[in-house]
Amino acid sequence: MKKALLLLSISLLPVFPARASETRLSPLKELAALGNTASLPDLSGVVPAGFDSRSKGEAAGSSGRRSGYPDPSMGELIVIEDQLASDGDFELKLPEEPLPDSDIPLTLNGQVEYFIRYFQTSGRKGFAKWLSRSERYIPMMKEVLKKHELPEDLVYLAMIESGFTPHAVSVASAVGPWQFISGTGKRYDLRIDQWIDERRDPLKSTVAAALYLKELYAMFNNDWYLAAAGYNAGENKILRAIDRYNTRDFWEISKGSYLKRETKEYVPKLLAAAIIAKEPARYGFADVAYLPPIEFDTVAIPSRTDLEVAAKLCNVDYQVVKELNPELRRWCTPPGYPGYELKIPKGKRKVFEQAYAQLSEDQRYAERVVYARYRAKRKDTLAAIAHRYGTTPHTLAEVNKLKVTAKVRGRTLLVPVAAEKEPEVRTAKAEAPRKESSKEFNKYYTVKKGDTLTSLSKKFNISSRILTAWNNLKDKMALRPGKRIIVAKYVEKKGSMVPVSGGNDKG
Repeated sequence: MKKALLLLSISLLPVFPARASETRLSPLKELAALGNTASLPDLSGVVPAGFDSRSKGEAAGSSGRRSGYPDPSMGELIVIEDQLASDGDFELKLPEEPLPDSDIPLTLNGQVEYFIRYFQTSGRKGFAKWLSRSERYIPMMKEVLKKHELPEDLVYLAMIESGFTPHAVSVASAVGPWQFISGTGKRYDLRIDQWIDERRDPLKSTVAAALYLKELYAMFNNDWYLAAAGYNAGENKILRAIDRYNTRDFWEISKGSYLKRETKEYVPKLLAAAIIAKEPARYGFADVAYLPPIEFDTVAIPSRTDLEVAAKLCNVDYQVVKELNPELRRWCTPPGYPGYELKIPKGKRKVFEQAYAQLSEDQRYAERVVYARYRAKRKDTLAAIAHRYGTTPHTLAEVNKLKVTAKVRGRTLLVPVAAEKEPEVRTAKAEAPRKESSKEFNKYYTVKKGDTLTSLSKKFNISSRILTAWNNLKDKMALRPGKRIIVAKYVEKKGSMVPVSGGNDKG
């Protein structure tokens, strides 16, 4: 009997290898069946045991993550990536087609897939606008990145930062296509003042971004995921996260609670945007109308010049020149900036330079806005002062280098007041040079109940006779509450405000 059982068991032995070989016909099913066992291959980019923690940043994201460069040990599997699930399990993903070629490592996991789906659905309208604007700036930006020996596909960082909008402003007061805060912008030689904000200049801000990204890349041991996270949250925040979790793998760090949600989502959002933007038709964006690439010539401007003058010399609309120079906060090139490079439509340099050479310095610029000094009262706010003078709180804040919410009681503020006359474009040969230009503007006061000419004369240190003349009033006429009257007159000469004769005259 025992002999019969032994023979029966031996006869059954060949069955098992055949079954085992059947399971190996599907590599994905076989890997999934292994679960989290010790024999599971390292497919998530996590550094195997035995590596020093400082070397993890070099390995993270490099094994099987760069599209077009799969790990040879993975055979036919192009990318298999871990997806962080609520229960901590990993779901292995196999894309139907290879990811597009890229010079930054592309990853397809649950977080990236989430943003791909988001851009295809809820965020489709906004992403289509990003794509439409992208071709306007991408060629120029890629040229800058290439010059600095950086991956050209880092342009998609500007896409998720601003949607390629030069005038974009975040809640944290980050500005421009690359969203620099003031301190970081100045660190990379971007000029920021009341006349100019070079964070909005697509060319100069891209140069600054290239310098910053190169530093971040070196700081984080050549790991673009950590560098991108550092660009969003600041390098010190990411360095502290690395120390806290003792790993340089971004995906591992993002599982913790230390980083803000915005930073955790920043890298997958960047990757999703790059994946779609490189093959938009594949993801349902075949019908996007792309703006043409921005093209311009630059001309050196020796002295402050009105953009309206520049536009007329180029025979184009003012708005064309304004859009080519989004860094200019005002209607002119900045004062005290000889050699400022103004961008004009391509092909217009010769005609501009010939016409510009015929203009005298005072014909190139005429003041459109002059600045009055105002001492804020106890209950004054920037909003109230802005409303009174016909400007905006943000403009007042910019001019006076304040936050919009700043308390201004007792402060002396510069308040922009519009001048009426616009500059004229004339040639030196056509007309004789005009005399030194000076623009006059008025300071107004709204009459309150109980005000009289005598009381206002004392309040504003001006004679009743002059107040009467300025406002075409009769001496005995009662002032009607709500009426706006002139209480001061100024002229602008060579950039300074000079009061018109009449003060301290009590005659």
